[in-house]
Amino acid sequence: MPSKGALTLGREERIKGQKLTDLLFNSPNSRALTTFPIRLIYLKTDTIECNKILVSVPKRFFKHAVDRNRIKRQVREAYRHNKHILADHNDIAMAFIWTGNMKNESQRVEAKVKKLLQQLAEKV
Repeated sequence: MPSKGALTLGREERIKGQKLTDLLFNSPNSRALTTFPIRLIYLKTDTIECNKILVSVPKRFFKHAVDRNRIKRQVREAYRHNKHILADHNDIAMAFIWTGNMKNESQRVEAKVKKLLQQLAEKV
């Protein structure tokens, strides 16, 4: 069973600053993986000490904040359950971007996030 720290998603694991966000989206070293309806943009960098994530659901697809927040919560929870896949890598900044216009069940979201994390683990 994973340790208690492996089952949490703390503040230190979230992208909060503008510098890292700009670096993630504007760096020529950033790469992307897609498993519809989620796109993962990632960057391997030496400036962070643990993996960090950002979750984005565009207002264009979901006009109501309650719908956007639910999807973000599903993606964060799926990442939290499967972040052990990237246990060997502690220097990756990731952005999960929802690209679909329909809501999904939590099990399906978790399967998509798990697939993306496995693909990422193979690439880095």
